[in-house]
Amino acid sequence: MACEEVANSRPLFLTIYTVVIVSIVVSTLYVFSAIHYSSSAALSSFSPLSNEDSRLSDQTLNSSQSETIRVVPSAFPEPQNVPKKPVLNLPPRNKKMPPLKDFRLTKELVQQRVKDNIIIVTFGNYAFMDFILTWVKQLNDLGLSNYLVGAMDTKLLEALYWKGVPVFDMNSHMSTVDVGWGSPTFHKMGREKVILINSILPFGYELLMCDTDMVWLKNPLPYLARYPGADVLTSSDQVIPTVVDDSLEVWKEVGAAYNIGIFHWRPTESAKKLGKEWKELLLADDNIWDQNGFNDIVHRELGPSVDEDSGLVYAYDGTLKLGILPSSIFCSGHTYFVQGMYQQLRLEPYAVHTTFQYAGTEGKRHRLREAMLFHDPPEYYNPPGGFLSFKPSIPKSLLLIGKHTIGSHFKLINYQMKQIRTALAIASLLNRTLVMPPLWCRIDRLWFPHPGVLEGSMTRQPFLCPLDHVFEVNVMLKELPEEEFGPRIDIREYSILDNPSLPSEVKKSWLDVHLCKEGTQDCNASNNVTSGGVLRFPKHSNEETFMRVFSSFKDVKVIQFSTMQGAFTGFTNKARPFLSFCLKFCFLCLHQKFEELHGHFPCPDAMHLFTLIRKGKIDSENELNITRVYGAA
Repeated sequence: MACEEVANSRPLFLTIYTVVIVSIVVSTLYVFSAIHYSSSAALSSFSPLSNEDSRLSDQTLNSSQSETIRVVPSAFPEPQNVPKKPVLNLPPRNKKMPPLKDFRLTKELVQQRVKDNIIIVTFGNYAFMDFILTWVKQLNDLGLSNYLVGAMDTKLLEALYWKGVPVFDMNSHMSTVDVGWGSPTFHKMGREKVILINSILPFGYELLMCDTDMVWLKNPLPYLARYPGADVLTSSDQVIPTVVDDSLEVWKEVGAAYNIGIFHWRPTESAKKLGKEWKELLLADDNIWDQNGFNDIVHRELGPSVDEDSGLVYAYDGTLKLGILPSSIFCSGHTYFVQGMYQQLRLEPYAVHTTFQYAGTEGKRHRLREAMLFHDPPEYYNPPGGFLSFKPSIPKSLLLIGKHTIGSHFKLINYQMKQIRTALAIASLLNRTLVMPPLWCRIDRLWFPHPGVLEGSMTRQPFLCPLDHVFEVNVMLKELPEEEFGPRIDIREYSILDNPSLPSEVKKSWLDVHLCKEGTQDCNASNNVTSGGVLRFPKHSNEETFMRVFSSFKDVKVIQFSTMQGAFTGFTNKARPFLSFCLKFCFLCLHQKFEELHGHFPCPDAMHLFTLIRKGKIDSENELNITRVYGAA
C-alpha cells in the first residue's frame, strides 16, 4: 500500500521538482541581468573630465601633455522603461472628420481623459507638430493617457485627429509657421496659455500645464501627489541647486525666475484667483510677457513658509501655497544638457525643458536629438547617400591642462572645429550626411555676464557642450543659395548611430576607414577592403582620389573615418564655394562678458569670414583661429 502511494504521488513530486528547478533558473537569470544592468548603468554614468578628476587613471595623468586622447561622451539615460499602452485611437480612414464644434473645449471633453482628477495639457500650432508628437509619445511610453493637446490652427487639429491624438480646438486662428521667440505672435501664444488655464480650472480638475518644447522622462503624477497642500507647483530657471535630493527647492534661495513651461495647478480658490488676475493683467497690456507677469504677481507677497517640512511658501496674496519644483529633476536646458545636475546628484529626472539654448526651434530639436529624446520619422535615420562619421581626437593638454580661460577654451574649440571643417568638406564631396562629433567646451555660453561658468552651479570643466554652444545650428539647417554656399550638407546629431531607432539595414552596412601613411604596408589608394570591413586609406589624399576610391562604396550606409587629422588636402576647384558655407556658419557667437575683458565678447562678422575665404586667405589646410577673428588676446 505504501509503495502504491509513492507511485501515485510521483507525478506530483515531478511537478514540484520541475517548478523548483525552473524557479531557480529564472531567479539566476534575473540576478545576472540585474548585475549586468547595474554595471552598464555605472559605466554610462556622467563623468565629465576636470583637472582634478580622480577617476582618470594615474597612467593617463602621467602621460605626455602632447598625447592625444579619444574623448567619447556617455549616453543620456533612456526614459523610464514602462510598458506601452495603446492610448491612441486612430479613426477609420473611411470616416469623415467631425465638425470643428465637436472639438470645443468642454468639461465633458476633459472628463473623458482625466485620471485621478488630473489632466495633462500642452498646446501649439502646426509648426510644432513634431514636438507635440514627441511629447505624446513620451507620455504613451510612460503609460499615461490623461492628456489633451490644444490646437491653435485647423491644420494641426486635423493632423492630430487623424493620428489618434486627443485634441481640442483653441479657436486661436494662429499662423501655422514658427513664430519665433519674443515676436508679437509669440506673446499672443502666451496669452492663450493663460486663457486656457482659466478655462480648465473651473472644471474642478488638477491641471499639469506644459510647453511643447519639453518632454517627460518619468511619470510626474506620484511626485505631484506628495504635495497635496500646494495650490501651484512651478518649475524655474534656477541653475544653482538649493537641495541635493528630490525635495522642493528652498524658496528663500531661489533667485531665478519661475518658469511657466512646466507647472501644476489645483482648482483651489487661491489658484483660480491668481489665474484670473494674471489673465486680466496680460489682456490689459500687450507688452507684458506672460512669464514676467506671473513672476510679478506671485512675488507680490512671498513668505513665510507654510510649514517646516513641505518646502511650500505662502505667495501672491498671502494665502496661495506655492512650491518650486527642483531644477535637478524638472530640468531646464542648462541643468540637463550642460550641468548634468541630475546625474551628478544621482537622481532620476522627470522632465527636460529646452530652455537656455541659442539656435531657436532647430536648436531645441537638435538638443533633444542629441539626448535621443526626439521622435523623428524613419527616413531621418536613413538619409539618401548614407552617413559619414569620424572619431574625433583631442590632445590632453587642450582638454585638461592649465586654467580654464578664454584662450584655453578657444584653442580647444578651434582644434575640434578644424576636424569638423575637414569632415564637412569630405561629406560634401561624397554627398553624405555628416554625423557631427560630440563637442567639448571649457567655458559656458550664456547671454549675460559671467566668469566662465556660473559660480555655485554644478558645471564641470571641461564639459560636453550642446552643438548650439559652438555652431549656428538654425542657420546651418536652412536652405541656402547653392551658387553662394555650395551644395547642401546635411548634418545629424552625434548620438544618431547609437539611437535605437536606427534601422538594422543601416547598422549592418558599415565601412571603417583607417587613415595610414602612404607607402606603408597595405596603404594604397584603392578600394580593396581588408578583412573585417576595414579600408586602409592614405592620408593627405586629394579630391580625385576620394572620388575614385569611394565611388565603389556608394551603397554603404555608414563610412566612419578613424580620424580627420590630415585626411584631405582640399578641393581641386578652388572656386568651389563649400568653404564659405563651412566657415560662415562654423563660428562661435558666445555673447559673453568676462571679468578680465570688462566688455561684451563681440560676435564675429560672418561676412568677414566669407571675404577671407574669397580672397584665398583660408583654405582647408590653414589653421583655423577663430580667436584671432574675434580679436581676443
